[in-house]
Amino acid sequence: MDTNLPQTSQPRIVVIGCGFAGLRLAKDLAKLPVQVVVIDRNNYHNFQPLLYQVATGALEADSIAYPIRKIFAGQHNFFFRMADVERVDPARNVLETNIGEIHYDHLVLATGSLTNFFGLDSIEQNAMQIKSVPNALNLRSYLFQNFEKAILTEDPAQRQALMNVVVVGGGPTGVEICGSLAEMRKDVLPKDYPELDLKQMEIYLIEAGAEVLGPMSKESQVQAKHYLEEMGIHLRLNTHAQRYENGRIYYSDTEFIRTQNLIWAAGVNGAALDGLPENAVARNKRVGVDTQNRVLGLRNVYAIGDVANMVTDEMPRGYPMLAPVAIQQAEQLAANLGRLLQGEALQPFKYTNKGSMAIVGRNRAVVDLPGDLHFGGFLGWLTWLFVHLMTLVGFRNKAVTLISWAISYFSSDKALRLIIRPFKRHDFAERSVVEAAEKKAATSAYIPPVSAPEAPVVGG
Repeated sequence: MDTNLPQTSQPRIVVIGCGFAGLRLAKDLAKLPVQVVVIDRNNYHNFQPLLYQVATGALEADSIAYPIRKIFAGQHNFFFRMADVERVDPARNVLETNIGEIHYDHLVLATGSLTNFFGLDSIEQNAMQIKSVPNALNLRSYLFQNFEKAILTEDPAQRQALMNVVVVGGGPTGVEICGSLAEMRKDVLPKDYPELDLKQMEIYLIEAGAEVLGPMSKESQVQAKHYLEEMGIHLRLNTHAQRYENGRIYYSDTEFIRTQNLIWAAGVNGAALDGLPENAVARNKRVGVDTQNRVLGLRNVYAIGDVANMVTDEMPRGYPMLAPVAIQQAEQLAANLGRLLQGEALQPFKYTNKGSMAIVGRNRAVVDLPGDLHFGGFLGWLTWLFVHLMTLVGFRNKAVTLISWAISYFSSDKALRLIIRPFKRHDFAERSVVEAAEKKAATSAYIPPVSAPEAPVVGG
């Protein structure tokens, strides 16, 4: 029992996940008379907003990842266990993991989100995703492997498919990776692959909604769309990806785009755990919580961040799955746990909207701030860079990222075009433990798409 954790008379708070929410909570509990145990399947904190830059060679993986044990060095009430959580047993106050059972006095779910493929098996089995560092490294290798193959093939249609990239999902991740790929096509790939006519490389962004960056303001949506079109990205709005077969992504029964590079950035589910009350877990696998982030039906189990579904009068559909929400919920829960130890009443969560932003490319970004303030262009780009740089964990990561960005800006180059770990499709099909969990989580029934406007077959 308890995987060699020290016995203590202090309350044990177990936190599952060391993303934005789990990291902030564990740090804010440093001065409380409690034992803090963080469990994660990785031994590092991953800065997800910059994963797309790892995938496109702008940054190396260790620039956005930081060892968990190093983050908490010197925090004497902190303990870390690298493990996969299998289920929670609220009746016994026990967490079941692949390394053994761990007892808790208070349990906090900060498990984040998983990719939702909406039941599209052919896409799930063949599309690339960007939810983790291994995902990003696999995508980087796969893209450059396909360019190496394109040089060798004599079939024009196959060469086109190897060069084309289709991104599904017009949220920040989809928009940002499309912009990064467009800059690679313009400034980087022609130098590396002079044998290829890179003008033939097509980048498509498929979005089911009427606009990109759906949660942002209308002004930012229009500006981002203009940036994307200016960079030569083909937008397919009001369009649903239906299936992926034989190197073709279909967006109707007969219409398709040829590509060997399909990137899925279209949807997420919460990462709920087995063992929670059924009525607390929604269809999208987010966990229902009250205004103190306590899981519905349980007295000492909490959920924060992307996995938490807090429904209020102001947020009838729950708070958005954003890093600022996760961080503020972690801060509030840490304060409430301190109140609980003092026998004081818990305070409800109140979210302070600090704005949202997305980058499209060099000198191209959009920013929404409270008070209906919107701006973009170079100023938006600088704002995006500053906020993300300051949010990175560790001085080294900040310094390395800043230097990498400076070199890329002034040289229009991305130096990390390395295929260190070749990606094999059959390895992907076999699935890792993480990807198998994603399939289990993606249980939402697929809703048939509305009819898309008539369009010819593209990409050959």
